[in-house]
Amino acid sequence: MTDISASVGAGDTKCGFVALIGAPNAGKSTLLNTMVGSKVSIVTHKVQTTRARIRGIALEGNAQIVFVDTPGIFQPRRRLDRAMVEAAWGGAADADAVVLLVDAQRGVNEDVERILAGLKKSGRSAMLALNKIDLVKHEDLLALTARLSEAADFSDVFMISAEKGHGLKDLKTHLAGLMPLGPWHYPEDQIADIPLRSMAAEITREKLYLRLHEEIPYSLTVETEKWTGHKDGSAKVEQIIYVERESQKKIVIGKGGQSLKTIGQLAREEMAELFGHKVHLFLHVKVREKWGEERERFQEMGLEFPKD
Repeated sequence: MTDISASVGAGDTKCGFVALIGAPNAGKSTLLNTMVGSKVSIVTHKVQTTRARIRGIALEGNAQIVFVDTPGIFQPRRRLDRAMVEAAWGGAADADAVVLLVDAQRGVNEDVERILAGLKKSGRSAMLALNKIDLVKHEDLLALTARLSEAADFSDVFMISAEKGHGLKDLKTHLAGLMPLGPWHYPEDQIADIPLRSMAAEITREKLYLRLHEEIPYSLTVETEKWTGHKDGSAKVEQIIYVERESQKKIVIGKGGQSLKTIGQLAREEMAELFGHKVHLFLHVKVREKWGEERERFQEMGLEFPKD
C-alpha cells in the first residue's frame, strides 16, 4: 500500500463504505464519478445501466470513502433483474452509510416508494440526497423534501446536483466524518475496485447503449474474453457481445459493419485514455438466446445467480 504517513498521522486514518441506492436513472453513477473525480461507472440516459456493484474510491482529509454504486432498485421481472435488485440491497446492508438518491425532477414514483418501504422494513438508517435541484423550483423542492421525510426517518438531507457539483462538498465532508477509524483499504492513488477486464467490458457496453438507443438496450451484454499484454505496453483485448436474437446481431453490426466499427473505435479510445496505454480492441457478436439465464454471465458481471 502507498505510504500515507506524510499526509496523515499513524492511527488517525478512517475508512468505510457508502452505498448509493435509488431508482433507475436517479444519477448514482454520475454522483460516484464526480465524488471520485474520474469516470469509474458508465453513465447513459437509459435506466438500469448499472448492473453490478461498482466501487469508486475517494479521499477526504484523513478518510478514504469507498462508494458503492448499486444497480437501480425497481420491480424485477427477469432473473437478471432480481440479481441486480438483490445486489443493490446487499450493498446497502453491508455499508457503513447509505445515501438514497432521488431525482428531484421525477419526485416520488413507484420505484422510490418501493425503496422507502424497503428501508422501513429493514430498519436501515439512511440519508437523503435530492439530485438535479438546479432543474426544480425551490418551493417544489421543499414540498418534495417534506413528503419524503414523512415517509422515512432520514438522518440528514442534502440538496445536490451530481452533474453540476452543487452541494457535493458538504455531502462528501459529512460522509468522511461518518467513516470508522481504521487503515485505508486501498492505495492512495487507486480510484476504483473493478478488474480491468470488467471495466473494459463496461466501456464497450456503454458505447453500445449510446449508439443503439432504443433498439436493443437490455438484450445484450459484453464479456472480455481475452486480455493479452504486449512488450510495448499495449494490450490486445478481445470481447464478445452477446445478443438474444439474430436480428439484434445485425443491428449491432450495422450496414457494412459500420455500427460495430464505430462502437469499437469509441470504446478503444476511452480504454486507451483510462488505462494509459494503447489498446487493440477486437469485437465479436454472438447470438445466445438465453444469456440472461446463464450462471457464467452473472459471474462475469459480479452478480449472484438467483434461485428460481
